[in-house]
Amino acid sequence: MAVALREAIDPLSEQDRSLRIAFLGYRSNPYSGGQGIYIKYLTRALVDLGHEVDVISGEPYPDLDERVGLIRLPGLNMFAVDNQFTALRRHHLRSATDLIEWGSKITGGFAEPYTFGRRLKRDLLEALRGYDVVHDNQSLCWALLDLQSAGIPLVSTIHHPITWDRDIALAHEQRWHYRLLIRRWHHFLRMQIQVAQRLKHIVTVSERSRRDIARAFAIPEERIDVIYNGIDTQTFAPVGGVARNPCQLITTASADQPLKGTQHLIPAFAQLRRSFPDLRLTFIGRPKEDGVTAGLIERHGVEDAIDFVHGISTCDIVELYARATVAVVPSEYEGFGLPAGEAMACGVPVVSTDGGALPEVVGDAGVIVPAGNPPALAKAIADLLRHPERQETLGRAGREHIVRHFSWRDTAEGLINLYRAVRA
Repeated sequence: MAVALREAIDPLSEQDRSLRIAFLGYRSNPYSGGQGIYIKYLTRALVDLGHEVDVISGEPYPDLDERVGLIRLPGLNMFAVDNQFTALRRHHLRSATDLIEWGSKITGGFAEPYTFGRRLKRDLLEALRGYDVVHDNQSLCWALLDLQSAGIPLVSTIHHPITWDRDIALAHEQRWHYRLLIRRWHHFLRMQIQVAQRLKHIVTVSERSRRDIARAFAIPEERIDVIYNGIDTQTFAPVGGVARNPCQLITTASADQPLKGTQHLIPAFAQLRRSFPDLRLTFIGRPKEDGVTAGLIERHGVEDAIDFVHGISTCDIVELYARATVAVVPSEYEGFGLPAGEAMACGVPVVSTDGGALPEVVGDAGVIVPAGNPPALAKAIADLLRHPERQETLGRAGREHIVRHFSWRDTAEGLINLYRAVRA
């Protein structure tokens, strides 16, 4: 539901009064990735604690609790158009910001964080003074420095340094022209690094992310607060009356991003099929028809044993977890690891790599193997497939671990404490 910007209220000094919070997200749909999930669940937890929250977002827009306001700041939404070259309309020609976004996309760039900031500064800079705190969700755009200079209390979440995405993509690409495109796409990192270096209040979602952000962005670690993400353990929970398929694996890895490790999972799965010929793998996601994943599947001859599902509801995802024997998280790097946490919350035994912050999420309640090692991945999965009693033990332990350590309420309470400290 779209709402108008609320009028400013006089600040109060009481530490226990409710806060008025503006969240910024250049794209916030929960199906677009972890940043959208962060906004969806965190804003709901904040209003549960009695605070007022508005989300200012570009397209695709977030899926929000009805108590959370949505202020639309639309861009061109170039990823939703059939033909990016003809996406420009007559009225776009009157906007330098629209032209920048269009020109960047057709030349292989990604300007959404930058153009979101331009629109934010143009349309809402003064209105943002009416909030107790503004929380940026990793846009890291130039406009944040204007907010900070104007004395607006500002907090920025950096989930992980996107330099990892760029560097892993480059490491897996040998063709020089594709390497140029990867560098072109990640050109926005120059802005994000320079903005992050000048921000006063940064929060991230794991200790590993804090170390990597500090190193990649040349920021002292002590300037970065760590507040873990939560997991929706009411939605992601065991389902009674659903029988597990003894030969069913599941993964939520994005199919064509080297960061997510699909290039290691497919050969591991092919190796497993020699010992477990009835084994199947469900991907929550969709590969490109001519992408790396499709090529690997064809090369290893496992087309008939892999199912791709996408665009399904959360309830459907939970049922897929309920039917799976093992959930696999093959990522080379994760700033947190929501798929691992959600699978564990559903009581599915998890085999995960040690990429990024995954060991912090999985702990000792799952099986952890070295990232980028298909034989190790295959061996760990085979060991679980051969021992149903261990599957049950790990499934229970995983659920208990997530419930105990990862709550969105805890995340919201930690951020409220940070917001009050920033205002003070």
